[in-house]
Amino acid sequence: MSQSESGRGQQLYRRAKELIPGGTQLLSKRPEMFLPDQWPSYYQRAKGAEVWDLDGRRLLDCGYHGIGACALGYGDPDVDAAVIEAIRQGSTCTLNAPEEVALAERMVGLHPWADMARFTRAGGEALAVAIRIARTATRRAVVAFCGYHGWHDWYLAANLGETSALDGHLLPELRPAGVPRPLAGTAVPFHYNKLEELEAIVAEHGDTLAAIVMEPVRSQDPAPGFLEGVRAIADRVGAVLIFDEVTSGWRLSVGGAHLVYGVSPDMAVFAKAISNGYPLGAVIGRRAVMTAAQDTFISSTAWTERVGPVAALATIDKMERLNLPAMLVAAGTKVQRGWQAAADAAGLGIAISGIAPLAHLGFTQGDPLVMKTLFVQEMLDRGFLATTAFYATAAHDDSVLDPYLAAVGEVFAVMAEAFKTGDAEQRLRGPVAHGGFRRLT
Repeated sequence: MSQSESGRGQQLYRRAKELIPGGTQLLSKRPEMFLPDQWPSYYQRAKGAEVWDLDGRRLLDCGYHGIGACALGYGDPDVDAAVIEAIRQGSTCTLNAPEEVALAERMVGLHPWADMARFTRAGGEALAVAIRIARTATRRAVVAFCGYHGWHDWYLAANLGETSALDGHLLPELRPAGVPRPLAGTAVPFHYNKLEELEAIVAEHGDTLAAIVMEPVRSQDPAPGFLEGVRAIADRVGAVLIFDEVTSGWRLSVGGAHLVYGVSPDMAVFAKAISNGYPLGAVIGRRAVMTAAQDTFISSTAWTERVGPVAALATIDKMERLNLPAMLVAAGTKVQRGWQAAADAAGLGIAISGIAPLAHLGFTQGDPLVMKTLFVQEMLDRGFLATTAFYATAAHDDSVLDPYLAAVGEVFAVMAEAFKTGDAEQRLRGPVAHGGFRRLT
């Protein structure tokens, strides 16, 4: 058994799989997605870009960095101070927290097209709220969608009968077990920048189309006229246009990425970076749509606690002070250029995609999952939590990125040699990483 397999993190994870179905609460944090049997799995503390695992090992997080939730870096002192004060004053009681009104005003102020806001504590449930409101407002059922939008029934219904419909929308092989079969046909996918696919959906479902749900940007920029075309289609058929900004929000502008592209939706959904790691989801929209929330039942005790809105207000304030989007674009651009330079020097085939703050890396030589696993293994040996993505944060300054890119150069050279000799998989000290949803046994 290797040192990693005998480490406290892997020991605890083996116990977790006996107690927690799937081992973790989030698929994207499952150790098998990175480095099976070797990933540290758990942390003691985190600050900035630094993480200490259960064995006290200090690591620099240059991968998903909290799955995109902490754009200011881990443990931001200003956000934490605001949260600590809110806890001292009482995080919840019979009355409502005034900060939720302040946050609603802030969100509407940042998005001049919007009039009202509702809050949750997670992105997936915020999308479910938005879909419920849109269906209520239109009295229709069918949803056309593009991209990944969470785990709820409305979304996984796309794989009822056609179990590969969600492949190509970030996570392949998502299973719809437990989703009622009568929901089949209520969620229909189209691909980004494929306006003709959306037109085909409209031709079949136009008079029953409640909403068009999509990320305004993720792995590529919108083609000229694409977002405008989606907006025009929604107007033509009377569907609610919903922009999912759970991942893209706050990284290209203080607010939504759609503000950069100049196309306004009817509703927008935010989570992750909006509150720098504290739970908060937001749904904003036009009054004519949002007031439909009063015609259906949407309610949760946990949505009334104080910490989420306080954290979001402090986070947004600091994002504006720092001009955070410019910092994230600069860091992401440096990493993308560094990846390419290192690959060129090593003679390694790679493919780079994604907007700068959400950069993605693919390997075009050898088995992609084997090469990814080798990359993660070798970077971990050098003190980095790294994978085939880089989510930029304010903590990713030169003191972090310079050693990271130096390590990337070393590892790419190792990988290029492994490809030439054909022994990349033999160099792994454990199993190959999983590439999508897979049931653990």
